[in-house]
Amino acid sequence: MSWLIAVCPVLGIIAMAMSLSHLLPVAVAVAVGDGMTGIFLASMTVNLAAGALLWLTTHRARHDLQMREGVLLIILVWVGGALFAAAPLYFGIPGISFTDAYFESMSGLTATGATLLEGLDRLPPSINVWRAELQWLGGMGVIVLVVAVLPMIGVGGRQISKAEIPGPMKDESLTPRMTQTAKGLWIIYVVLTAACLLAYRLAGMSWLDALIHSFTTLSLGGFSSHEASLGFFASPVIEGTAMAFMLLAGINFATHFLAWQRRSPAAYQRDLELPYFLGVLAVSAALVAVFLWANGTYPDWLTTLRHAAFHVVSVGTNTGFATTDYNVWPVFAPLWLMFLGTFVACSGSAGGGIKMIRAMILYRQLYREFIKLSHPNAVNPLKIGPQVVPNQVVFSVLAFLFAWLATLVSMTLLLTLSGLDAITAFSAIVASLNNIGPGLHQVGPATTFAVLNDFQTWVCTATMLLGRLELLTVLVVLTPAFWRK
Repeated sequence: MSWLIAVCPVLGIIAMAMSLSHLLPVAVAVAVGDGMTGIFLASMTVNLAAGALLWLTTHRARHDLQMREGVLLIILVWVGGALFAAAPLYFGIPGISFTDAYFESMSGLTATGATLLEGLDRLPPSINVWRAELQWLGGMGVIVLVVAVLPMIGVGGRQISKAEIPGPMKDESLTPRMTQTAKGLWIIYVVLTAACLLAYRLAGMSWLDALIHSFTTLSLGGFSSHEASLGFFASPVIEGTAMAFMLLAGINFATHFLAWQRRSPAAYQRDLELPYFLGVLAVSAALVAVFLWANGTYPDWLTTLRHAAFHVVSVGTNTGFATTDYNVWPVFAPLWLMFLGTFVACSGSAGGGIKMIRAMILYRQLYREFIKLSHPNAVNPLKIGPQVVPNQVVFSVLAFLFAWLATLVSMTLLLTLSGLDAITAFSAIVASLNNIGPGLHQVGPATTFAVLNDFQTWVCTATMLLGRLELLTVLVVLTPAFWRK
């Protein structure tokens, strides 16, 4: 049980730090008088007390985290964090079950954006702020924030970051010290969020709506304070603002960091994923627009292009905002949107899914196999730009893809076994596994996941966690070798 001794003190510190996140909804509850002040203060107190108790009883025996302890810590933070985050929802929303509250909080922390709640416009404003803040914290990763202060308390952070940072290239540091890297990434994240807040306000949102939607845009989470999502505003300016910041959040934050650190846009030119990220989205927007125009979905071309481009960016970056019910479009278009959501977001971004870099590696590996069949003796290393990708990375990507496909199939079969129709089951798992948010059919953008029973809800909750922590981080815990000394 040495891993427990290593993990518990850090877990206690994280719990205490997370308790401070209640201060924003408390301030909103006091300002608008929505009656939620006591609930958030009680939740904050319990969170703080539990963290303090855990730290006080274990901190004397702490030691540096190894990779195994780092992985366990990540899982416990997400599972336990969602449990604490569910408390204000459970006690503050009349009639909500624990299952639904936990699903909602996990959807927030994983920046998925799937919701079971109806009547979002009538919820207490502090609840909507809390939901949005959970996505904002989860977008970059709660652990990355804490990694910035771990060295100050005597615990190394690199093991944690390897388990948390998305993408296959996890060993490259942006600065010599992990602390500086984490702080730099969060500075970029905060600055972009503030810019998004101001842009939304200037575009016509209220300060409260701008705060909520800036949180859920930069996190690529997609929670909204309105049932109609961004369609509530019916504003091309707001939609354009959202598209711009969703694109920024879909880019590797390391690229933003390097551009800021070196005061040069050269980092964007050297980002190997960026041209594919922007190119796939641009081509897809044109393709979907032409398809919808040919099918007479909208009366004029500009309206068609507006809706097509917005939803291609929104679903492709795993945000999940909606301005119209794309579930009723001719079937190719919504299926293409879901397909984009499985791989378009860049590694190191707030998005989920396979990630663009893995898709690039898989394509190059397939092409390399074709060359090998034609020229068996040819030496043909796999390259992404000028960089040779080691075979170890290729094997890791192939293993990830197998785990992704196995999870997609098994979870979909579980939902269909429980009585859900095939389209709803498949799209709910695709949306959960890739942290997209809305699916299709009964869980489409104009509806919620409230149609699911408790078993189906827990299946989707587990799938969201698997997707956010990139599958292998969670699945490795189930292997006997992980626990072997």
